[in-house]
Amino acid sequence: MVRQARVLAQATSDLVNAMRSDAEAEVDVDNSKKLLAAAKLLADATARMVEAAKGAAAHPENEDQQQRLREAAEGLRVATNAAAQNAIKKKLVNRLEIAAKQAAAAATQTIAAAQNAAASNKNTASHQQLVHSCKAVADHIPQLVQGMRSSQAQPEDLSAQLTLIIASQSFLQPGSKMVTSAKSAVPTVTDQAAAMQLGQCAKNLATCLAELRTAAQKAHEACGPLEIDSALSAVQTLKNELQDAKMATLDGQLKPLPGDSLEKCAQDLGSTSKAVGSSMAQLLTCAAQGNEHYTGVAARETAQALRTLAQAARGVAACTVERQSAAAMLDSASHVMEGSAMLIHEAHQALVSPGDAESQQRLAQVAKAVSHSLNNCVNCLPGQKDVDMALRSIGEASKKLLVENLPPCSKSFQEAQTELNHTAAELNHSAGEVVHSSRGTSSQLAVASGKFSQDFDEFLDAGIEMAGHTQSKDDQIQVIGNLKNISMASSKLLLAAKSLSVDPGAANAKNLLAAAARAVTESINQLITLCTQQAPGQKECDNALRELEAVRGMLDNPNEPVSDLSYFDCIESVMENSKVLGESMAGISQHCKTGDVPAFGECVGVASKALCGLTEAAGQASYLVGVSDPNSQSGHQGLVDPIQFAKANQAIQMACQSLVDPASSPSQVLSAATIVAKHTSALCNACRLASSKTANPVARRHFVQSAKEVANTTANLVKTIKALDGDFSDENRERCRVATTPLIEAVENLSTFASNPEFASIPAQISNEGSAAQEPILRSAQSMLDSSTQLLETARSLVINPKDPPTWSILAGHSRTVSDSIKSLITAIRDKAPGQRECDHSIDSINKCIRDIEQASLAAVGQSLPCRDDISLEAVQEQVTSAVQEIGHLIEPISTAARGEAAQLGHKVTQLASYFEPLIVAAVGLASKHMDHQQQMNILDQTKTLAESSLQMLYAAKEGGGNPKASHTHDAIAEAAQLMKEAVDDIMVTLNEAASEGGMVGGMVESIAEAMGRMDEGTPPEPDGTFVDYQTTMVKFSKAIAITAQEMMTKSVTCQEELGGLASQVTVDYSQLAQQGRLAAATAEPEEVGLQIKTRVQELGHGCIYLVQKAGALQMSPTDSFTKRELIECARAVTEKVSMVLSALQAGNKGTQACITAASSVSGIIADLDTTIMFASAGTLNAENEESFADHRENILKTAKALVEDTKLLVAGAASSQEKLAQAAQSSAKTITQLTDVVKLGAASMGSEDPETQVVLINAVRDVAKALAELIGATKCAAGKAADDPSMYQLKSAAKVMVTNVTSLLKTVKAVEDEATRGTRALEATIEFIKQELTVFQSKDTPEKCTTPEEFIRMTKGITVATAKAVAAGNSGQQEDVIATANLSRKAISDMLVTCKQAAYHQEVAEDVRNKALLYGLECTTGYIDLLEHVLLVLQKPTAEHRQQLAVLSKKVASSVTELIQTAEAMKGSEWVDPEDPTVIAETELLGAAASIEAAAKKLEQLKPRAKPKVSIHPFSSDSLRTTQHSYLCQMNPTWG
Repeated sequence: MVRQARVLAQATSDLVNAMRSDAEAEVDVDNSKKLLAAAKLLADATARMVEAAKGAAAHPENEDQQQRLREAAEGLRVATNAAAQNAIKKKLVNRLEIAAKQAAAAATQTIAAAQNAAASNKNTASHQQLVHSCKAVADHIPQLVQGMRSSQAQPEDLSAQLTLIIASQSFLQPGSKMVTSAKSAVPTVTDQAAAMQLGQCAKNLATCLAELRTAAQKAHEACGPLEIDSALSAVQTLKNELQDAKMATLDGQLKPLPGDSLEKCAQDLGSTSKAVGSSMAQLLTCAAQGNEHYTGVAARETAQALRTLAQAARGVAACTVERQSAAAMLDSASHVMEGSAMLIHEAHQALVSPGDAESQQRLAQVAKAVSHSLNNCVNCLPGQKDVDMALRSIGEASKKLLVENLPPCSKSFQEAQTELNHTAAELNHSAGEVVHSSRGTSSQLAVASGKFSQDFDEFLDAGIEMAGHTQSKDDQIQVIGNLKNISMASSKLLLAAKSLSVDPGAANAKNLLAAAARAVTESINQLITLCTQQAPGQKECDNALRELEAVRGMLDNPNEPVSDLSYFDCIESVMENSKVLGESMAGISQHCKTGDVPAFGECVGVASKALCGLTEAAGQASYLVGVSDPNSQSGHQGLVDPIQFAKANQAIQMACQSLVDPASSPSQVLSAATIVAKHTSALCNACRLASSKTANPVARRHFVQSAKEVANTTANLVKTIKALDGDFSDENRERCRVATTPLIEAVENLSTFASNPEFASIPAQISNEGSAAQEPILRSAQSMLDSSTQLLETARSLVINPKDPPTWSILAGHSRTVSDSIKSLITAIRDKAPGQRECDHSIDSINKCIRDIEQASLAAVGQSLPCRDDISLEAVQEQVTSAVQEIGHLIEPISTAARGEAAQLGHKVTQLASYFEPLIVAAVGLASKHMDHQQQMNILDQTKTLAESSLQMLYAAKEGGGNPKASHTHDAIAEAAQLMKEAVDDIMVTLNEAASEGGMVGGMVESIAEAMGRMDEGTPPEPDGTFVDYQTTMVKFSKAIAITAQEMMTKSVTCQEELGGLASQVTVDYSQLAQQGRLAAATAEPEEVGLQIKTRVQELGHGCIYLVQKAGALQMSPTDSFTKRELIECARAVTEKVSMVLSALQAGNKGTQACITAASSVSGIIADLDTTIMFASAGTLNAENEESFADHRENILKTAKALVEDTKLLVAGAASSQEKLAQAAQSSAKTITQLTDVVKLGAASMGSEDPETQVVLINAVRDVAKALAELIGATKCAAGKAADDPSMYQLKSAAKVMVTNVTSLLKTVKAVEDEATRGTRALEATIEFIKQELTVFQSKDTPEKCTTPEEFIRMTKGITVATAKAVAAGNSGQQEDVIATANLSRKAISDMLVTCKQAAYHQEVAEDVRNKALLYGLECTTGYIDLLEHVLLVLQKPTAEHRQQLAVLSKKVASSVTELIQTAEAMKGSEWVDPEDPTVIAETELLGAAASIEAAAKKLEQLKPRAKPKVSIHPFSSDSLRTTQHSYLCQMNPTWG
């Protein structure tokens, strides 16, 4: 530490000199003063650091001095950052400019490569996906380039730098998607040159994106929180631009931009308005939480959405003919900008005082005003005004229903009834026209909505007239109520039509509109049923005909899902409804004959419902069939389901209305409460899932916060409902009403946020082939509707005149047509089962591939496999790797589709099959390039295994068919998926080994870049472990990377051919580290620590990439000294970055990190003690000078007591702060080190003449060290947990063991010089040790490694020897014999228990054999404990009877050993090898010797020269410190000298 302080002092001296030179050369006086002030601060901090270093040098053992030095060094670091801030910022921005330039160039090259490969890509789906992702990236490239140029042109402009940062961050997501799309397209491109170019460009882009991501993060941190000011400035600029556009409009000078049209700009404005609303909701949440960083990001996203809105508003105005309308549009958009600027300003103010209620209230008011302005802006769109007028007209007309007394009737009952039927038909027809026109132009919607409002007015008048003819007041109230329902349904229809016309791409908008139209029809039918008195059966038939007319639209163009039904649900629905329809049609015919009019009407109603159900199922089935066609583009599931949110919002509002309605009964209140609880729970779960899937940190926080608000407001409402249920008083009902308001607000805010188009699903696009596949289903369904309509019309006339024979024959004809249509519908749906045809084609394709690979294998066996000369080894290996990776990526999607997503099954299996033909060609080519026959067969066999496992997967998927109810197939699908994963892993291991041997590191670099990219993805919904778990694993992988990097430095000089394997190991370890880092970052508290962990792991990723690349380069040219130097530099950089990762983890949980470090130290102590025991057993442990055990006894006892105190602090630390836990862990590790040292000295002082006693003493301290290691582990797991957590019980148990072992050590120390009792004491300690080992053996923990049955048998032999020794010791009663028995027993039983468990948990051992082995191991150990306890008894009471019992107990142990050996033989089966066979013994010895030599060689590599003896003058003496300090003061001001 002191040496590093000296290096640091020299470095800061150079920096101060450089700053002084810059200050002297600076023209600007202010800048010169700033530089000199910064240099003075730096010099002062250096002086403090030098002083602290002097103290640490003078007192090297003093921890306080070391802590002062650390603090002074940290202060110096802060001062250095402050002094060099501008330089650092410039450097980081410059790095970002370079990264942006490289990323833009790489993306352009990838797009060009994708266009070049398009002609030869056989897979339509992957090609379409690539085209789509290329288009998205192409839209972002200009912004990135513009940002880079602005930053370069204006290096001091913070706004330009921020623009570049924003453009870079926005570029990452589409760029990553394009990389994925390009990789998935590579294997199916038949043109080799084009495929190689595309693959190489994708890799290059992935690496550039990784660099861009890190550079953008760093630059963002350096440039500070400027987003809010920048966003405010941008919005004000937009407002000015809109004002200018308005002036141009009034002058007639505003022209549309190229590509602008009225319809396009109107749709853009409609969809963007939702994005603006959603981003504003984010802004409010972040500002309320007081988080400056995330508020800045939300403000930036709001400004971006407003920019798009302003462009769309300008486009609408430019394309509008009427100047006043155009000016009104621009005015409303200006108001939005003005309100948004105020909102961002208020959000900034709210950050200054986060808890201020007044600022929060102002923020909410401004937000409401902006929302109102946004609605006004949308209402200015063409067609929207007409719909609003129609809505107002309906509202005005509906006021007629609010009068107490209806106007007198002006028509007769018959005339009123006829008028009502006529206006009902007109209104129903107009509703259909509104649905149709909403998909057309704005002018069509305007006309249709106007006609609808006019027809509604006429219908309302007819309804009021009809209400006047009612006989009683109750009937009149019922009619008026139905008219109100029709009014509400009509308003909802117009609102749905308006919403669809504004944003036609909105999820489920068309279905919501169709549902609204059906609601109008149903409400009309209810009124007609209530009011009219027609001839028997007439109104029932009319109602049914209206219902059929309303659902007919479902079959017009089913390119959207009609319902939530799966394909198999559709089949069930068709079957059930066809059965119901058959029965009701028979009933219609029967009741016509008998004249039973009520029963006839009931059958007509049932038939109508069945026909609607059949139509809905047919429409949904046809959609699924069209989507499942491989040529169609499958949609992508969005982050949230807006339909679910909208439905939940509506259901919660209705339930809340029911809750506060004075007329609600207790049962209705409870029912409403259940509905609220159900939907709020579903919303909270949806938010939790969305927060885990999104990579947007602001959105993630908003989802979490929204879920909390909904949960809290629901909990408050439930309390008031419970009170209301107990007492239905007005006071309780009022409390309930008050509690519903915040819940409704929270749910509405959440729905607004969830409606962001960014979160929406991407709808599927049905191809021409898909539409053709839909035809048979649609044709049958339309035929069914047509014939059913005619059947109902015929039945309508027949029920009046049942004696008309010709009509009966017509009815029979229609009935037959309906039956035939339904039969053909069922057949068509079953024949078009999604994915079945594609599974058959894919099975045939893969079978052909298997035959091809078998032919190649035969040729390879005959050594007649022709070598491919048209491609290099590296290129063909790349092709195989690419195809195998893509097949691996498809395993999970196919498995998921086969279990429950029938519409996706065809796409996925077709995609899978498309990768096998290029894989087989490439694999055969790769095999042909290898001269080694074994390598050839390995590649071909593993490829064949992959093909066969895929074939099994296809058969299982075909049988599952995407049916979630076919649970009997799900196990087979899961098993096939597992086999495929194993086959992919096997072939990838082979390919990676081959690549690393040849120095081809492209795949490794790509793998590391992918792992870095995944760090920015959303976290899993519920991480399985805690931060401590991930921290522990990360420490392990970080250290592994550091060790491998050090080894690479050595091998770069001695053995370059091994660098490939080491580079591969770095890649594997980094992938694991990144995976754990992602989870650790998600579970770290506070969030800043998680962000730091993520950043540090990504920085380490860059270091690993450079290291792997240099390793590959050195393998290619082993004699290149320049590359060797670079590799060594990269390895050092990796080691340094590993330490940065470790320090970030330590910041997360300093205490648990200290526990990990302490556990590692104790593990080293235990290993050291094992070595010491080995020396003592050999009789070579001697003291360095003449001393007795008595000289060390007191020191041992004192240190042991100190360890007990440390143990208490350690246990208490689990429930206290991380700081105290860290201190306790460090202190306990230090004390156990001291204790082992003094015990070893004490054991050595006893002399090598009594080795057994030495071993007893060292074993006692080893038991203490082992107990401490377990205690530290238990403390780490229990840190921060509740008192009743299971880990706390484990901690208490570990603490008891620790106390027992320390007590045992103290007793051993006291007894070791007493020849009469030391044997007895050793035996007691051994019995306690064996019991502790047995507890570990009985735990459920699976051993980390497995062993062979031969090794297990070998270990059991020691028990036989130890048993004989124990019996002999009992008979002799000699203390020396007892001590020897104790030491031997300890080792024999411990070794047996460890190997028994390791052998039992071997993957090839059957469950019953494992249980037997564990049982016999337990019996053997308990039998041996009984034997040792009896030996103790014999020592205390040496009677003949007791000695005879020794033989009985020893036989019991021998019997258990025999059973153990038999079980071990059963583990191995027919392949068992006798470990006593001389050949086996020789082979084992040779392998052991080889392993020892290898370990020794590694130790020798790491040996360093012995340190030079200390000289009298310290290298960093007080004089030199004083001189250095003085020189700093002189540098600042010559007069100080």
